Parts: sequence; C-alpha cells; structure tokens
Amino acid sequence: MRSIIFNGAGGPEVIELSERPMPALTDNGVLIEVVAAGINGPDVMQRKGLYNPPPGVTDIPGLEVSGIVKQVGKRVSSFKAGDEVCALVQGGGYAEYVVAHQDNVLFIPQGLTLVEGGILLETFMTVWSHLFQHAKWRPGSSILIHGGTSGIGTTATMLTRAFGATQIFTTVSSAEHQKASVALGADVAINYRKDDFVEQVKQHTQGRGVDFVLDIIAGNYIQRNYEVAAMNGTILQVGVMQGLAEQVNFFPLLAKRLTHLGATLRSQTPEAKAEVMAALQDKVWPLIAQGQLKPLLYKSFELSEARQAHELLDQGQHVGKLALIVKQ
Repeated sequence: MRSIIFNGAGGPEVIELSERPMPALTDNGVLIEVVAAGINGPDVMQRKGLYNPPPGVTDIPGLEVSGIVKQVGKRVSSFKAGDEVCALVQGGGYAEYVVAHQDNVLFIPQGLTLVEGGILLETFMTVWSHLFQHAKWRPGSSILIHGGTSGIGTTATMLTRAFGATQIFTTVSSAEHQKASVALGADVAINYRKDDFVEQVKQHTQGRGVDFVLDIIAGNYIQRNYEVAAMNGTILQVGVMQGLAEQVNFFPLLAKRLTHLGATLRSQTPEAKAEVMAALQDKVWPLIAQGQLKPLLYKSFELSEARQAHELLDQGQHVGKLALIVKQ
C-alpha cells in the first residue's frame, strides 16, 4: 500500500511517499480503506522527532481517519465490510489502509461527509477529554484559547461556546485570523503580534483574568498564563509548540491557587478513548446532527502532497483542519 513516512527528523523535507505492507488484522481490529486522514500538531511533533509512537506502533504518522470497512477481526460484531466509519488510531493514518481497535471506531456522525469525518476525532476528543473531563470545564466560565485558529483552537472555541462559556478569548497571528476566530464564536480575538494578551484579557475582565487557559504553546507562555489566570483558575497544557520555559516564577501559581494540568491523547488505552467517544456521542453528536457545529476543513491535499500540507501547517496561516485525501 502507499503510505507516508518520515525519513529522519526535521522539516517537511523529510516526508516521503513509500510502499509499505498492509497492516495485519487483529482479533479486535477493523481494517479500514482510508478515504481521508486528518493532519494534526502531534504529526508535526513526530516529524520533528519530539513525539515518537508508543512501543509496537507503526512509524507511519496519522492519528485519525475516515473510510470504508474492508474486513473485521473475529471478535468484532459492531461493524461489517462496507460500513462508512471514522476512527482514532495510535499511528498509521497517512496510508491507504489502517487497522483500528473496534472500540475506537465510530460510524460517521449524521450531518458530516466522509472527509469531515476524517478530521473529526483527534481535536474533538482532545478538547473533550482534556478540557471537559480532565480539567472539569463548567458552564458559566471564561477561557483563553491559545492558537485560536488551529484545529484545537477552533474546536475548543466551538465546544465552549456551545456549552455555556461566558467569555471566550483567543490568541491569533493576524487581523484576518481575528475575524475568523470571532466569526467562529470568540468574544475577543487578540493578535499576539501586536497586543499583549495578558493586558487585553485583564482589560476586558476588569482585571480579574480568566477561569481557564487552554495552551498548545508552552515556552514563555507558561509564565504569562499564570498572570492571565483568575483566582482558582486552571491552565490546561495540551501542546509544547514553543518548547520548554527558560525560567518560571511559581509564586503566582501559589498566590492564585491555580491548577496547571497536562494531558495527551495518543498514549491512552483504547478503553479510555472509548469512554471519551461515548461522551461525545451523547453530548456533541446531537449538536452536529442539528448543524450547530462541525469540524472546520481549511484545505485538503492528495496523499502524495503530504509535504505541501505540512509546509502549510508550519506556516500557521490555516483556520481549522487540513486533510489528506487518500481515496476519492
């Protein structure tokens, strides 16, 4: 089968189209002929050599797919050949075929196309699992979302708006992205290249700050997140795009009684991911069926264009998600 591999660690230039053997079907597995694969931040981290697959998992990147079921393992009873599904995988999505654990496969939600199903699960599950379950998001809260036009940022904006946010702040990189973020549901989108987000949030909250901060950046944002958080606030770390913080003063963390949490999705067990999927089906899928929200597709690429897709992702000019179209 055709697949994408990373020939070493580095920039998009390490991306290659390769021939790999078909994945082996397991007893609990569902063999999917991939129609679309989502492109996500963790794929970039893996490409850079900073986020290796768990032991025993293929080095082919890609954590979410949609497609057609071709074959199922002997313990699988919920799916059959021909079903249109989306799935979360630990790796292997950038390929013509992938095997997903049956507990992490879902029928395409009503109201979505197959391609939209391919860019659904990674960000929706990350935000729901980490923000709503782990960090205990609650209606009536305010939030600052860094990377407001990223896949995580757009998803978090839509979900917190749908579930009772009082104020949503985002950080973005341009005037165009400010408009896009506000159109998606943010109350205030802050161009971090022109304005200090701590000052802007304090100005719009009468100095109080926000109840939650969702951060994919890290680096020097960590200290500033402590400054922008309200008393008893929660900072949720789901990415480290800027790397480590050179120095952090923890006094604001103590003085404000803040909680700083971190989480990743990839390393969780199929059973844990299945619980998140069940919650999404219960709470979010009805909103998708009603047309209230859906994953935001910015641009799609052919599988052979994975390098160009990563180049665009690295530029940070997209709004929403990018997809690889593997099968028309």
